[in-house]
Amino acid sequence: MSYTREQITEIVNKQKEFFLSKQTLNVSFRIEQLKKLREAILAHQEKIEKALYEDLGRHDAEAYFCDIGSIILEINEYIKGVKKWSKPERHFSGFACFPSMTTKVYKMPYGVSLIISPFNFPFLLSLGVLAASIAGGNTAIIKASSKSKSSTEVLKELISCTFNEDYCVVIDGGHDVADFCLEQKVDKIFYTGSPNVGKHVMEMASKNLIPVTLELGGETGNWAIVRKDANLKDAARKIAFFKICNSGQICININQVAVDEEVSDQFVEELKKEIIRQIGDKAYLNDEYPKLITLRAYDNIANEAEQYRDRIVFGGEGEKERQKYSPTIIYPVDINEPIVNHEIFGPLLPIVKYKEEELDKLLDTIARREHGLALYLFTKDKHWAEKVMQEQQYGGGCVNEVCLHLMVKGVPFNGTGHSGMGAYHGIWGFREFTHPSSVLYGKTHMNLSLREHPYKPIKKKLFGKFLK
Repeated sequence: MSYTREQITEIVNKQKEFFLSKQTLNVSFRIEQLKKLREAILAHQEKIEKALYEDLGRHDAEAYFCDIGSIILEINEYIKGVKKWSKPERHFSGFACFPSMTTKVYKMPYGVSLIISPFNFPFLLSLGVLAASIAGGNTAIIKASSKSKSSTEVLKELISCTFNEDYCVVIDGGHDVADFCLEQKVDKIFYTGSPNVGKHVMEMASKNLIPVTLELGGETGNWAIVRKDANLKDAARKIAFFKICNSGQICININQVAVDEEVSDQFVEELKKEIIRQIGDKAYLNDEYPKLITLRAYDNIANEAEQYRDRIVFGGEGEKERQKYSPTIIYPVDINEPIVNHEIFGPLLPIVKYKEEELDKLLDTIARREHGLALYLFTKDKHWAEKVMQEQQYGGGCVNEVCLHLMVKGVPFNGTGHSGMGAYHGIWGFREFTHPSSVLYGKTHMNLSLREHPYKPIKKKLFGKFLK
């Protein structure tokens, strides 16, 4: 179905009316909807797995780990926490407000939320965000990706058989339909995708002063730094896994690795061994290996690989008909080359050598570029790792691990600068989809007249002493 501007306007108006009915303000109602969403996901598990295979060539195990299981964990956290999070906070107003000593902060939903989700995790990055929106007490319009067609169809079925359109709906279509959605006077926008489109989303949202959350990949990609004291086998094992996962089409994936030159040759050899162990020396022939989302995406990866053909030390092969391109190690690469200055979003992995005495210079170069969504450090020097993690600008990250910070309950997932703004997951998602309203409860007796005219000198003196 191709949605028109008028149809989308009608959907938004219906959701505004439903929100004004105040049903979503009831926390029990929200919990009930979250449970319905969880049940619907489990009921559609086979269809979700099949759709992810058709769109991205994802194995069932990877589909469950990355999408289905992760969403269930997220929903469970909202079900468990939303009652507590929704309670008004009680604050002491302070003596300056005497005798009105009580102020409450209410966590109010925005209203109609627009969730624009990407192709790479079509369920996790739509339904996971939806769970946060529901927990916050909002209605939701999901604009699903036109690239992951099978997943979008299952998503539409899952939502339509679970919720009424005036509460939650999935809209498909291309960029024109996305713009129809962005033209609407919704109350909150959550977008996941590229920085360039993120700029467009912000521009459109600014016309109606709509608050926006952006989760972006980062313009110059996410760094991993491997120091010479690192466990090279362990680092190679984890980095290989991550680059294989979803064929590198992950916003928090490693874009490039910086390795101490004393161990860089050894690290590259370990990385080769691990890729072969996990997916084979010709990954594009392995049914477990995911595919790139479109032929265009394949061509982009293959063409960029050709530019570095003389430095490809592993991989560099693919099969266009299957849209699969093997994990490819490009080594060595200078830190200023084009491939290290943009988000790859695929299975290419450039390796940059650095000298130990120039490590600070490397970190300074990274800091001066656009902020990544993730940063990964591999070292035995815990003190150095903590120092770097507290000084660099990035969304989130790991020390001697990859990607798992995304799975930790109770902590935010976010970006900064060109990798995004805002945060979600658990209580942070609840906060992102609510706005805090402070209300002071006044008294009708014992009111002080110090603030009122006429301002006699004695009032200023007494008021000053009172505030001190």
